[in-house]
Amino acid sequence: MRKLRKERRKKGRLHINSPLMGESLVSKSFLRHTEAPEYFRMHPDINVLKIGGQSIIDRGREAVFPILDVLVQAKERHKIILMAGGGTRTRHIFSIGVDLGMPTGVLSKLADKVSWQNAEMLSVLLAKHGGVKIGHGDNLEQLTMFCQLGYIPITYGIPPYGYFEHPAEYGSIPPHRTDCGAFLLAENIGARSLIYLKDERGLYEDDPKKYTKGERKSLKYFSRISADQLLAMDLDDLIVERDVLVFLKRSKTMKELQIVDALNHPEHILAALDGEHVGTIIYRD
Repeated sequence: MRKLRKERRKKGRLHINSPLMGESLVSKSFLRHTEAPEYFRMHPDINVLKIGGQSIIDRGREAVFPILDVLVQAKERHKIILMAGGGTRTRHIFSIGVDLGMPTGVLSKLADKVSWQNAEMLSVLLAKHGGVKIGHGDNLEQLTMFCQLGYIPITYGIPPYGYFEHPAEYGSIPPHRTDCGAFLLAENIGARSLIYLKDERGLYEDDPKKYTKGERKSLKYFSRISADQLLAMDLDDLIVERDVLVFLKRSKTMKELQIVDALNHPEHILAALDGEHVGTIIYRD
């Protein structure tokens, strides 16, 4: 032991041989060689469902209860985790924060409180059916176990960037909100599917809510489109956060996502979980 200590003092720091020793971790040519032939999927049977805050939850019981009824049915056939959006209250806090000159990271911290509240309400409403609220750092490796035991795990959608949120390309609103949070979770657990529960049929070339019922008919609807195509089109408005498309383009495990009209057609949730194409599918090239 004394001899080993002397040897350490002579040679200095002990090193561990690694293929990454001495390599630049910002070299593009080197980073291409770190691509894994196949990525491990922690929860390949879990379906991530993101329920819109403004599109669903803010509308109250008439919108929420029929969807919860479907989710109770769904958990008997599928493993699901429910992620809550923020909605109108998030927009209200953003409005105040922007007026006060709050930086993007502070706005992100403010937003996660609203999404957390929505997740809390959903977990209370689903408690008798096994609804249980979990945090971002708690029990995510146990999602499959929760589902096998009959639970419906529920969490909030805002990703935990907080003060470390990326600067926004335009303005100061955090670019990574609840749509992004749902994608990041699905990608990193290797989920079976990612489904966004909205109040529209899917993706149009512009927000259909800006048009009258007659004018909507002239809007182009996308039943199936690639992330690359959408990014190239650079539409002014989208039904999901723009960075979701960037994530999908770079994804390792997720090949596509689907946007469904859960407000007017709650039954589309079960159909989408069963693998049916009932909304807009955005896929990775």
